[in-house]
Amino acid sequence: MPVRDYVNANSSSESKSGLPIAVLISGGGTTLKNLIDRQKAGELSVDFRLVISSRKEAKGLQFAHQDGIPSEVLRRKDFSDGESHSEKIFEAIRTSGAQLVVMGGYLEHLLIPEDFTNRVINIHPSLIPAFCGQGMYGLHVHQAAIDFGVKITGCTVHFVDNQYDHGPILYQASCPVLQSDTAESLQQRVFELEREALPAVLQELALKFLESR
Repeated sequence: MPVRDYVNANSSSESKSGLPIAVLISGGGTTLKNLIDRQKAGELSVDFRLVISSRKEAKGLQFAHQDGIPSEVLRRKDFSDGESHSEKIFEAIRTSGAQLVVMGGYLEHLLIPEDFTNRVINIHPSLIPAFCGQGMYGLHVHQAAIDFGVKITGCTVHFVDNQYDHGPILYQASCPVLQSDTAESLQQRVFELEREALPAVLQELALKFLESR
């Protein structure tokens, strides 16, 4: 796994408790809740600096509030274009002191600035490059896998670049697609993989950060 560029060990915003992160969400916040629970259990060496939601009604904002994590709502429709929207997001992230960004079910297209190259990670519910790209999210991904007839699917943790579901792959986990599967049952099985995969990758990055200080 590449371990350069996504942390700045000399930053004045270093955290003594772990890797400072920002989490981007759009909906229920199940990924965020999983990360919070792992951190509380001592399994994840991160410091939650900021949660940014693309929707003001996102349930995940409640999880941030309950744990005292600062949060902001930055909606795409409130900006003239994607570039200004992305610039505002990363302005807030820089101010928070976050060294790594985690996309936890974030559905907007994000443009990654140069100083955050290989410092934004995402988890996608398929084995990239299968069933990914614009419009491929949530149940759409799992229904596409069933319709295509694949026997194996899974999830992918990857660095984010300026293309949909693209960038260097960090980790993949797989599970079978059963003949009896619906998109909903397959989604649940893949999410169980996601619950383990993302914290595992994030912890590896966090330990690299702590070792480099």
